[in-house]
Amino acid sequence: MKLIAYTLLDIDEQLAQAASYRVLSLFGRCHRVLRLMIAQLELLETMSPKEYQQIRLQLGNGSGQESPGFRVLVQMLPHIWRTYQSEYLEKRGLTLEQVYDSQYRHDDAYVVAECLMELDELFQKFRWHHILLIHRSIGMGAASLKGRSVELLQTGAKHRFFPQLWEIRSQMTDAWGGTYGRDPRGRWEPRVPTADPAHRHHDRAVDGHRLPRRRSGHTAASQRPPGR
Repeated sequence: MKLIAYTLLDIDEQLAQAASYRVLSLFGRCHRVLRLMIAQLELLETMSPKEYQQIRLQLGNGSGQESPGFRVLVQMLPHIWRTYQSEYLEKRGLTLEQVYDSQYRHDDAYVVAECLMELDELFQKFRWHHILLIHRSIGMGAASLKGRSVELLQTGAKHRFFPQLWEIRSQMTDAWGGTYGRDPRGRWEPRVPTADPAHRHHDRAVDGHRLPRRRSGHTAASQRPPGR
C-alpha cells in the first residue's frame, strides 16, 4: 500500500503537467500492485478458521481496510480526480460525455480516464475479496465483529472513488436507448423482424428439390434410416 501511495503522489504531479505517457506507466504500476494484493488474499484462504484466529490476534484493529495505509489511499484518490478534471477536461473545454461519446477519439483524456476507472475497479475487487475472506475465515456474523468494523467493510465495498466514470456509462446507454426501440415514454418496444413471405411455406426447396416438412413431435434423430 505504501508503494501505491507514493506512486499516486507521482501520478498527481504528472497529471498536473499532462504528461500522459508517464501517467500511464505509473498507473500500470498501481494496477499491478493491486492485483498482487488481491492474489495474496488467496493464500490466507488456505488456512483453517482455527489457524487464522492465531494471526488475527496479532493484527489488532488497524489491519486491512482499517489500516492507516489504506485510509491514506482513500483520502488521496479524490484529489487525483480533481487534478485530472482540471487538466484534461476543464482546461481543454471538454466534458466526460464528449470524451467518451460525442467527441470520442480514444485520445489521452480517454485513456487516462480508463486508467482511473481500472484503479477504482481493482480497489473494489480487493474490498470484495477481503470481505469474502472474512466470511470464510471468521464469519461476518461473529458477535465480536458487530458494530463499526462490519459497517466500514460493507460501506466501503459499495463506495466508488470516481463515480463520474461509472455514471457516464449509464448515461451513454440511456442516450443510445432510442436506437434499440425505446419510445419517448421510456418503455422498451422490441422490434420484431418482418417475416419473409418466401419463408411462410412449410415445404422448403434446395437446388430445385423439395424437402418434406418435419412432422410435429419428431426429431431429426427419429427420421434417420435404421442402422445408422
